[in-house]
Amino acid sequence: MSQLIEVDKDRCNLSFTCIRACPAKAIKIADSSANIIASKCIGCGNCVVVCAQDAISFRHEIDVVNDLISSDSKVAAICDPAISGEFNDISDYRKFVAMIRELGFDLVGEVAFGVDLVAQKYRELLEDFHGKYYLTTHCPPVRSFVEKYRPNLVENLAPIVPPFVAMAKVMRKKYGEDIKVIYITSCVSAKDDARSFSKTDGKLNGVITFQELRQMFDIAAINEYSVEFSDFDPPVGRKGGLYPINHGLWQAVDMQQDLLNSSIISADGRNNFLQSLREFSVESTLNQNIDLYYCEGCGMGPGMSPGDKKYTRQSNIIQYVEKRLKVIDESNWKNDMAAYKDLDLSRSFKVTDKRLPQPSEEEVDRVLHDMGKSKVEDQLGCGACGYPSCKEFAVAYCQGLTNFEMCYSYSIKTLHTYINKVHAANENLKNTKEALKESEEKARKEEVAAREAAETITAMLNKIRAGIVMVDADLNIIEANLSFVKMMGEDAKMLNDVIPGLKGADINTLLPFGKLFNTVLQTGQEIINRDTTVEDVILNVSVFTIKKHQIVGGIIRDLTAPEVRREEIINRARSVIRDNLQTVQQIAFLLGESASKTEKVLNSIIEAQKVGESHGS
Repeated sequence: MSQLIEVDKDRCNLSFTCIRACPAKAIKIADSSANIIASKCIGCGNCVVVCAQDAISFRHEIDVVNDLISSDSKVAAICDPAISGEFNDISDYRKFVAMIRELGFDLVGEVAFGVDLVAQKYRELLEDFHGKYYLTTHCPPVRSFVEKYRPNLVENLAPIVPPFVAMAKVMRKKYGEDIKVIYITSCVSAKDDARSFSKTDGKLNGVITFQELRQMFDIAAINEYSVEFSDFDPPVGRKGGLYPINHGLWQAVDMQQDLLNSSIISADGRNNFLQSLREFSVESTLNQNIDLYYCEGCGMGPGMSPGDKKYTRQSNIIQYVEKRLKVIDESNWKNDMAAYKDLDLSRSFKVTDKRLPQPSEEEVDRVLHDMGKSKVEDQLGCGACGYPSCKEFAVAYCQGLTNFEMCYSYSIKTLHTYINKVHAANENLKNTKEALKESEEKARKEEVAAREAAETITAMLNKIRAGIVMVDADLNIIEANLSFVKMMGEDAKMLNDVIPGLKGADINTLLPFGKLFNTVLQTGQEIINRDTTVEDVILNVSVFTIKKHQIVGGIIRDLTAPEVRREEIINRARSVIRDNLQTVQQIAFLLGESASKTEKVLNSIIEAQKVGESHGS
């Protein structure tokens, strides 16, 4: 059989409401959802009630009940006294008894009589006082919580069965041991508590809640107008019908709660339940027996229909009991009590300690530090995580029950950090976009300028009569002017119409002297004014470096062209004249030097002659 409480992970919105409501801290967050730790759960059903997303549900046993009803077995339903608080929409209790019979139950009993029997056992236990104080065990979550989380108090649990088990024993004694008994209740925890009596005459063959009972009515289309009056099968209860209300158990045996004389303290509701257990221990000075209800009375159990109608339900329960007392046969009730007083209503308990190891102070302090809560004033706690203080949260973290994301303040700080980072990233992105936009605009302008410059250069090149060509390291043409294209012939003109400037063409396929360009690429030494003949055409070629070993340019002139020939003749005549002038200048310079030397020699001879003549005279 599946576990008692389960979570629909698709519905869970991680509100942590269930964690705040769980007294056993049997819920942890994992895989982006709340997860019930079945071994730690006490079945109180608080999480089911508080979950606004309806993501948590308890185990339904409608199919189990229907299978029993459909079998050959005799099936009895026993109804929790809180049923009078549940069906306030039905005019007469005999109607909902008849509706239950209509579902197929052979017998319908009233657990209120079981309350009367159990209350009598409690009275005997407390009146036979030997210095020991007890915790009542008629509420299943109380028994489960003490066994799992207050093992030192297990010996103080009153060894008496809950009323529904007592009633199951009564039904089997009266109607046969082979009957199947189904308990209809407001208590979800009773579904698991009933399993403790699976091998006794108090065995329950199924437990359904009032919510499940209403579902069965709806499916079968049963309502109060479709049935006649029917009463509970005997034995019936007396004041046991007050059991769902705090102090109701003691009212059943007329044990009035006189504050001066009573040895019993009653506590109901989650917070009061936990507080009373904290204060009660064998060493304490709280010398009182404690009557415990986990819920605020059974009329507020998780198996009731939704709606916070505590006092309306209590009023309905009281009114029901008042009506019943007016018609009950006291003598029959006393005879029934006598007939079943010898039933064994005792039970035992066992420690099933589910407490987790407590971490050291150092571990807790480390967690608090990692959460940014090293200071005491930061550890007061907001309770949003489900734990009353940051320190208890840190303890739970060490026990593997929590994670930092559950801490509201931690998440807010982390979120703010992320937001600041996102803002900074957005600002950087904005600045980058603006810079990129400016860069793109600048690049666009530069591209336009470059295109205009290229167009200008191309236009200028095309005005030059000499052929001009530039090639890359692979001897592919980068740019060529129209004069070069015309010089290369018709094939080059056709290619130029498709690819302007012959871009990408191999220079070797156009020129027989393309090796000159390769030589300049390799050596870096320029070739200037070299004449070469191609098909009776004399070409003057100059090849020079534009970018060393990467780009070279060439200027090619057709010396046979009239305008070039005239220009070339003039240039070459000027060159000859310039060379002749240089020669004449050199000859004149040499003649001048020779005449000067001759003059000097002759002058020297004349001077020598004059000196000789003067000495002779």
